[in-house]
Amino acid sequence: AVKVIKSGDHVSFAYGLEPLDLAMALVARSVELKDIRLLVPAPGRDFPWYEPGWDDTFQVSVGYILPVARNMIAERRGDYLISGLLWAEDPGVREPVDVLLIQLSPPDEHGYCGFGASLWDKKRAVRAAKVVLAEVNENLIRTYGDNFIHVAEIDYFVKHTPTGRLPGTTDILGRKTAGPGEVEKGIAQYTGSLIKDGDTLEVGVGGTAEWILQLGVLENKNDLGWHSENCPRGTATLIMKGVITGKKKTLNPNKALATACGGGTREEMDFFNMNPVLELYGSDYILDPKIIAAHDNMVAVNSALAVDLSGQIAAESLGPTMVSGTGGQLAFAIGANLSRGGHNIVALPSTARNGNASRIVPHFEPGTIITVPRTLADIVVTEHGIARLKGKTQRQRAEELIAIAHPDFRTELRKQAAKLFWP
Repeated sequence: AVKVIKSGDHVSFAYGLEPLDLAMALVARSVELKDIRLLVPAPGRDFPWYEPGWDDTFQVSVGYILPVARNMIAERRGDYLISGLLWAEDPGVREPVDVLLIQLSPPDEHGYCGFGASLWDKKRAVRAAKVVLAEVNENLIRTYGDNFIHVAEIDYFVKHTPTGRLPGTTDILGRKTAGPGEVEKGIAQYTGSLIKDGDTLEVGVGGTAEWILQLGVLENKNDLGWHSENCPRGTATLIMKGVITGKKKTLNPNKALATACGGGTREEMDFFNMNPVLELYGSDYILDPKIIAAHDNMVAVNSALAVDLSGQIAAESLGPTMVSGTGGQLAFAIGANLSRGGHNIVALPSTARNGNASRIVPHFEPGTIITVPRTLADIVVTEHGIARLKGKTQRQRAEELIAIAHPDFRTELRKQAAKLFWP
């Protein structure tokens, strides 16, 4: 099927795990092809095109910087697609895609295939691409919502072979993370104390934020709602325990909504498979700040790399080298701030580099990407407490943030704050 790809084509994968067999076939054709512009929105598998020496064949851009692509980006061998306000942007504003490579479930009796655990913008990407190649994977789950497409909209199908794998290719998404320490437990406790019965939640994947779903701090809550980009590990458990019910949701009551539900355990994926409690919709709906804001008591919880004393939030880089991406964080920061009774919470450890650097900083290094501006900063949580920034002056914000910084760094932070905000 990949023989339809010609030198000079713009080839794109979709958000979510790449179709392995199609990707392997594309790598195998590398000796025949030149100047392929390759977009990998969420690089979850390690392929050779991220290594030096492949530039003549593949000119790679990524839409989110996961571990497999970090060296390529740091060494300036690849490019980064800067999304607009949010991932809900129209695929039509991007460079036209000649060939799109995706995974689909087998068609049902009506001819509809599912996109599995990751929907994002796939349906619109299919309709915007000139040619669509689909790898049919029987292991993909199916969900309710808008997570399907008819076979008539796909140009070529290939069957996934579970044993196929290139030497050196590894899956990054869905790996187990290290267990929580006292820092993560402290952050989860403080964050959990901010969530009230009936709140609708968004919780970011990875980092510190998702531990609030796994450490039991929400299990005494009642009738929480769910409107989130993803469903991190622990989401399914809270639904099974009756903590997340959606009964009080302003929109889509009694349903958990997301644009993806990957990253959980096999048991969680089995729970979500054809379970009407969960509905997946495109990123143009889930990440629309107007839709987010329409939920009363919308509480967004996300992680960050660092926060400066004015409240600027950096979740993508420290200095010019990027290690992550914007994702849905900005969209949910906007929506939660506009929600009646809503809050935007950023949760992060107080230190980095084994305690040798503070994540609460006077100001950022030159080139640091600001993910959320200080005007949208609301609540910041570390293991040392809660800083409330909304409605505060820059001096008051500095005092709030220094109070939740690690004690080893507070004296120096006060000195720097005095230079920045006082005569």
